[in-house]
Formats: sequence, structure tokens, C-alpha cells
Amino acid sequence: MTDTAPTDATITVVSSLSDIAREDWDACANPDGETYNPFLAHDFLWSLEESGAATAKSGWLGQHLVLADGDGSPSAVLPCYLKSHSMGEYVFDAGWADAFERAGGRYYPKLQASVPFTPVTGRRLLVKPSPDADRSRAILAHGAATLAERHTISSVHVTFATESDWRILGSAGYLQRTDQQYHFFNDGYGNFDDFLAALASRKRKTIRRERRDATASGLEIVHLTGSDLTESVWDAFFTFYMDTGARKWGRPYLNRTFFSLIGERMADRILLIMAKRGDTFVAGALNMIGSDALYGRYWGTTENLPFLHFEICYYQAIDWAIAHKLARVEAGAQGEHKVTRGYRPLTTYSAHWIAHSGFRDAVEAFLRQERQQVARDNKVLEEYLPFKQSEETGPER
Repeated sequence: MTDTAPTDATITVVSSLSDIAREDWDACANPDGETYNPFLAHDFLWSLEESGAATAKSGWLGQHLVLADGDGSPSAVLPCYLKSHSMGEYVFDAGWADAFERAGGRYYPKLQASVPFTPVTGRRLLVKPSPDADRSRAILAHGAATLAERHTISSVHVTFATESDWRILGSAGYLQRTDQQYHFFNDGYGNFDDFLAALASRKRKTIRRERRDATASGLEIVHLTGSDLTESVWDAFFTFYMDTGARKWGRPYLNRTFFSLIGERMADRILLIMAKRGDTFVAGALNMIGSDALYGRYWGTTENLPFLHFEICYYQAIDWAIAHKLARVEAGAQGEHKVTRGYRPLTTYSAHWIAHSGFRDAVEAFLRQERQQVARDNKVLEEYLPFKQSEETGPER
């Protein structure tokens, strides 16, 4: 594959975000005039590293690719990590690792081009706007594979990529994989009632009842951002995060320091939706604010109350996004129950370069079938959306 890679480009590999200036990284990751994705920002990725959440010790050794232009300043970057496991990725390849190692191969370490612990779609081939942008993206794609070949690494995995990056990676010899998430799209609603008016009557009544029941015990819902994000607020939220993390995957990935760091560096890009009883917080969800989307991330509670999860994570997020004229809400990975609450099924994309030809062929055959199944599932799930046009023709819901 790498025989066809461009040869007149210089790529360096840095093991830490501290080795590249914030303004240089952000000029590639979130250039002026482009859609802003908070998870690609130097502040976010450096906070993961500085806090110890994403480091060699936790199995996330930085191997970030930096493409330099004529004056030596970065013109393109690829957030990349040398991984000793497959945790915290949300595109599951543990079965691949097991099969390869049972056949006598060594799957780990592998290269992972992603945002750690974050199943949010975004550009991965991060290039400054220029007439040669697509060429630079192709150079990064080939560069990651070359890095793997030179160090006898089994594979490169680019996860939650944009469809555009996915196609460039496919042209560079990466295998193409799809999956699904559920996103709310703001169809020009003026407020939450406008959204409800677009739903079938039965679903409209259900959502109103769920919202009413969620706070029936006297809870108050508050939105906190910017200077509202005090250390005491983060203490409360971290309690919720740890409880959910311990129950869902045994060992939460993030630590308390990480939340303080992003609170210092990105306060205006953070929205905490919190429920309180009197002066005591009892539940909350963290959201990151992009230029066109609200990204729901972590949730937790100290009280098990009916529909509170739906209210804080889904309905409040929709309400806030509509009020702030954002185009969509991305409420994290998985969860078919989101469909009946107005979140549409959407295809997500990842790309995988595999060194061993026989193993590559086996994975390629699997992915061909998986892509077909994802397309079928999305088509079926569309029929369960709660909007009026489905009320007479759709299946019983």
C-alpha cells in the first residue's frame, strides 16, 4: 500500500501534545471559518494527557502524526495513539484480536487514530484549508500505515471519522466499516413545543408525561456553563460520573483532574445539565458545545427516579439546542430507545488498515456483510421514528 504514498512530504511523530503548539494544532483541527469540534481542540486532548487519563500508563501512548509545510509549521495532523488494549474506543475489535492471536499473531500494540473515550464523529485527517488539502489528507493516511509497517504493528484504526475522511482512507487501502448512532436534528424548531407538534399524537403525549414525571418529586433542572462551573459543581458531577462508570464498565476512564482542566480551559464550551433538590445536586449530564451541535457525554445520578435520564440527557439537550439554534444533538453511542424520542439513526464510519494479508481478507469479508446489515437496520429503525408522517403508515410502536 505504502508504495503509492507521496514521497515529497515530511511527517514527524510526537508522543505528547506538549510537543506541538496549541495554535499550530488548532489551526489544523478547528481552522477559522470551519465547523468547530471541541473534542479535536488541543485544550481537550492535552487535558486528557496532562490529567493522566490518556497516557502510556493507561494504554494510550501518543503517536501523533505532524505533516510540515514549507516553512516548517504544521499543515496537517493526525491524533493517534499506540494502544495496548481495545478499551475506550466504542468501535469493537476485541473479536478480531482474539481470532488473530489464536492463529498465532500479535494484535497488540495497534495504532488508534481517534479521540480517547469519545464516540463522536469528527475529522481525523486534520488539515489546514488549502488547495492541496485532500493530498495532505492522503499523505496522513499513508503515513499512519507506513508507521505501522516500520514498527511491525498489526493494524491502524481510524474511528468515528467523517464520511469524507472515510472515503480517502478507503482509497489509501484501509478497510471500511460502518455502525450507527442516534442524533436529533433541529428542523428549524422555534422551541420544544414546536418539536412536539411534529410528533405523532401518542408519542407527543408520552414525552410530555415522561418530562412531567421526571421532576414530579420536586427536582429543579439547571443549566451551568462558563463561570458557573465551580470546583464544587465538578465535585458533584464527578460523583455521578464515577457511579455510572463503575456500574457500566467497571473502571471509569477519566479522573477528577481532567474535569478541572477542561473547566479551566473550555468553560464556555461546556454545558452541565444538573438536577437539584434544594441545594443538593442529585443528577447531571455533561455536554460539549460545538459550533453546530451539542454533544452529550457523561451522565449519572444518586437517585433512581423514573425518566430522569431521558429528561436530563435527551429532552433538556433538545430544548437547549433549539434555544441556541444548534443544528443537532449527538447523545453518545448506542441506545435504540432514542429513536422513539426523536433521535434519528445515522451511519458512523471507521477505517482499518491491517498488515497481515490473510487476516485482512477475513476482516474484509466480515465488514462487507456488516455494512449491509447496518444499512438494513437503519432503514428499519427509520420506520419507528415518532414523527407524524409515520403515524398512519409505520408499524405498531
